[in-house]
Amino acid sequence: MPGMSDELRTSRLRAVLRLGALGALSGLLAGYVALAVAELVSAGVRPEAGPVVAVGGAAVDRTPASLKLWAIRTFGTHDKLVLQLGILGVLGLFALALGVLAARHRRVGSAGVLLFGAVGALAATGRPDSAGAADALPSVVGAAAGAALLYGLAGRLRPAKPAGECPADGHAGPRAPLAADEQASPEDIDVRTDVQGKGVGDAGWDRRGFVIAATAAAAAATGAGLLGRALHGASGERAANARDRVTLPPPSSPAAPVPRGAALRVPGISPFTTPNADFYRVDTALVVPKVVVSSWSLRIHGKGVTRELRLSYDDLLRMPLVERDITLTCVSNEVGGPYAGNARWIGVRLEGLLARCGVEPPSRGGLADQLVARSVDGMTLGTPVEDVLDGRDAMLALGMNGEPLPFAHGFPVRMVVPGLYGYVSACKWIEDIELTTFDAYDTYWVKRDWARKAPVKTQSRIDTPRPFARPEPGTVVIAGVAWAQHRGIDKVEVRVDDGPWRRADLAAEDTRDTWRQWSLPWTATPGSHTLTVRATDRTGTTQTEERTRTIPDGASGWHSVLVTVG
Repeated sequence: MPGMSDELRTSRLRAVLRLGALGALSGLLAGYVALAVAELVSAGVRPEAGPVVAVGGAAVDRTPASLKLWAIRTFGTHDKLVLQLGILGVLGLFALALGVLAARHRRVGSAGVLLFGAVGALAATGRPDSAGAADALPSVVGAAAGAALLYGLAGRLRPAKPAGECPADGHAGPRAPLAADEQASPEDIDVRTDVQGKGVGDAGWDRRGFVIAATAAAAAATGAGLLGRALHGASGERAANARDRVTLPPPSSPAAPVPRGAALRVPGISPFTTPNADFYRVDTALVVPKVVVSSWSLRIHGKGVTRELRLSYDDLLRMPLVERDITLTCVSNEVGGPYAGNARWIGVRLEGLLARCGVEPPSRGGLADQLVARSVDGMTLGTPVEDVLDGRDAMLALGMNGEPLPFAHGFPVRMVVPGLYGYVSACKWIEDIELTTFDAYDTYWVKRDWARKAPVKTQSRIDTPRPFARPEPGTVVIAGVAWAQHRGIDKVEVRVDDGPWRRADLAAEDTRDTWRQWSLPWTATPGSHTLTVRATDRTGTTQTEERTRTIPDGASGWHSVLVTVG
């Protein structure tokens, strides 16, 4: 401004910076309060109704498949944590911006907080597993608390312009009173210097009131958040205690012992049976459902069902159980990827349950060709009825490697169908089975351009040596696993650089539904070498060299690793 002294400019600049910084702090506090209150309220509704989980779930639903695959490849099993941290980061940036805005326009900034609450409410009520209007409560109540705090803190940042006071630029004349939402801008604040040389523009805001209100809000929000976490933990603990009390009865059809020689003693090779803690997990659930078995039931209904069934967990435990070793594979698994694992499952044969309902396969005149499995979190997966009823060991699994299913792997009940990728067969936390047709209903992944039917492709993987390993010259054991569930592996071949294919030694076969280990001793010579593997299944089909991406029905191609022999 013309004629403004350097001291006046400096004082006004300080006022602007102070206003922006304190406004940003107010926005962050408002966001923190909103999330903490929402966490507490969601404990009275359900964890999935929290705004971060709801918005994250909506983001997952709307994310292009290629981006999801990139996240899985890049972050692995930490992809959900990265998503939630990303959501919190975006919310933090918006909170900062709304705080700065509220410092000048209290109502507008506070309305912005309410708008984000509305977004969270819409995301929560729009989820496939939504409990209705109740799911909107955490976002709505949290946003209201955050907006109220922001409005109050913004009001303490600057003094209002008193009516009738002369302007700071020295021109005489009264001023009109401020509107209810209007505050003095830094240019309007009287920056006359007091006896200590301190401008009123620095000293005129309600410092004490702001600090007290901000500190109290932060403390109360922390308490609310901790209480909400404790309540969520108590709910999860009840479910965990109920799971701990489950005793799986001996199976009426136990699995045969794993044959001697099925597990090779080669350092670095994947164990034949994958421990539960190491078994891959790929799903869309940002919060692992923790279901109390006493409140769980399964409904079987739909086209071609002559007798609808509703079964409790105890009902399933009383039925004849089968125990089988079965390898599962995720369709998101890239060539040579880690998303395959072998476990011993115990459960109720699905074929027998469907027979009790009067269901026939399409080949025998059945009306339904698709079995739609629904999870407690709203996920839907579609399985060909013909495959479920062709004699394979498709089951509703209750146990995994000798214990009740872990929560992360589907407790209390999940589907397991050997020979099919998980996205069309392995529904976790299942609560509903509907018999229908592929023409009548598209499940979650089919709506996102994945294939309706997805038998597992013949694949092999080199586990050791690892990519870019530096073994010493001499004998090096190349080893890994190969799988072609429900067909079985007939042979595995390995090639070094562009040399001839050499047949690897196969470990003993457990069943055609499990993977098979293999090994090959190699006389390693100094230099860089490319090791490549391919498998042939029991139908005589050799793994194709052609590289395809995972969409729409699984990746194909040969797995290779580059090593440098020192």
